[in-house]
Amino acid sequence: MGLIIIQVKKITFFLTAMCFAVASCTKDKTDYEAEIDTLVPEYHEFKEAVSVHSDGYDISIEALNGTFFKGYNEIRLKITDSRTNGKANTSAVTFLPIRNNADGSNVSCPHRYDLVDKPDDGYFSGYSVFTDESGSDGSWELYISFTIAGQTHTVKQPISVQEQTNKNLNITTFTGKDDQQYFIALVSPQKPKVGENGLVAGIYRYNRPTYPPSGNFPDASQFSYTEVSDYTLQLDPRMPEPSMGNHSSPNNKDLIQQSDGLYHGVVNYTMTGNWTLNFILLNRQGQILKGTIVPTDFTPGVEGVKSELHIDILF
Repeated sequence: MGLIIIQVKKITFFLTAMCFAVASCTKDKTDYEAEIDTLVPEYHEFKEAVSVHSDGYDISIEALNGTFFKGYNEIRLKITDSRTNGKANTSAVTFLPIRNNADGSNVSCPHRYDLVDKPDDGYFSGYSVFTDESGSDGSWELYISFTIAGQTHTVKQPISVQEQTNKNLNITTFTGKDDQQYFIALVSPQKPKVGENGLVAGIYRYNRPTYPPSGNFPDASQFSYTEVSDYTLQLDPRMPEPSMGNHSSPNNKDLIQQSDGLYHGVVNYTMTGNWTLNFILLNRQGQILKGTIVPTDFTPGVEGVKSELHIDILF
């Protein structure tokens, strides 16, 4: 009889704990959905973010919603002949973002230096992964050059980089086991759904200069970055909140580089809320550059362990 009573108490305690966890999940889920609906819009339209007139030409740089954000930014650059108002016959365009820090130092960020001509679309294509927003500790400038009829023109233009409030587009910077500096920037989805989502990220490495700067500032060789090739970004998404028990989800796929230079995979979000994308970055030889395996234990009431390489998101 005593044994039955003990068993009933255990069952009652378990059901009470489960009800508490479910109630917590429901409350959190409602709050997260309200936040995502009000604070995280999706942007699909490119608008002018900055324009400059130089040497008889108008240069227009477009970004999503006309804003540069901390993190990954696709850019479109157009050059127009001011006299004819028509597209200029441009043969080459370079693009170099420079951050002037308050301490007097200068840094850049992952970017496409030689923009890609898209003649059918009427613009030059590139990207910039801004590592910091503009503020009292530093400001950003764009150094642009373009060649027309064999003559090279140069332009310097201050810009404003805004804080990225969409946590689904977060970035992380780290030093790998090869002593190189790496950057991972989430590109999409901007607004995930419950279920399987295509997950896209850019992975970049800073190219340390092998010799001192030469010529006029800025020397592009001092601010060079590479899209790393044929790496693998292993993925283990978890909900680290204590009420979620650090649970994962099925049908996730590691991120592999595709022809666009970006890394594509699949993340399966089983519900809205706080998620951590736990990563392990492998080079083309399969060696771990950064990241640790996350324990598979279900830990209700305890915050989940994260990989040493991770990005937190919220949807």
